[in-house]
Amino acid sequence: MVQLTPSDDIDRIMAVMQTAFDPAYGEAWTRAQLDNTLVLGHCSYRLIGADGELPGEAPAAGFTLCRTILDEEELLLFAVAPEWRGRGLGKMLLRQLIDSAPSRGVKRIFLEMRDNNPAESLYRRSGFAPIGRRPNYYRIRGGKAIDAITFAIDMN
Repeated sequence: MVQLTPSDDIDRIMAVMQTAFDPAYGEAWTRAQLDNTLVLGHCSYRLIGADGELPGEAPAAGFTLCRTILDEEELLLFAVAPEWRGRGLGKMLLRQLIDSAPSRGVKRIFLEMRDNNPAESLYRRSGFAPIGRRPNYYRIRGGKAIDAITFAIDMN
C-alpha cells in the first residue's frame, strides 16, 4: 500500500475543484491558495470517495474545507465532482461535518454562497438557515454582480 501525503490529498481536492466549480463564477481556488490556507493550522479538510467512505488511495469524489476559530467554524469550500452528484455524497459530507462539530468544540457553522448557487437547497435541508446578505459581493465574468448569502447552523 502506498502511503498518502497531504500533498496527495491536495492533488485530489484540486482535481474535484477543477471539475466541480463553474469557471463563469471564479469560485475555484488555486493550489497556492489551498496550500496557504492549510498551513494556517486552524483549517482542515475531509475527503469522500465515490462509495461514501474515505477514498484511501482512490480519487476523491468530494471534499469540504473548513476554518475553525474558537467555537465557530466556517465552511470555506464544499464540492462534489459532477460525475458523482445526485448520489447523496454531498449530504453525507455535510452530515459528517455537522455531526462531528461538537467533538471539535464547534457551536456554530457558517458558510457563504453566491445567490443562485444550486447547493442552497442542500444547505437548507441540512439545517443551515440564511442569516445575512451582502449585496453585489461577487463579481463574475462580464462584470455582473451577485449577492452573497451567509448561512449558519447552531449545534444544539
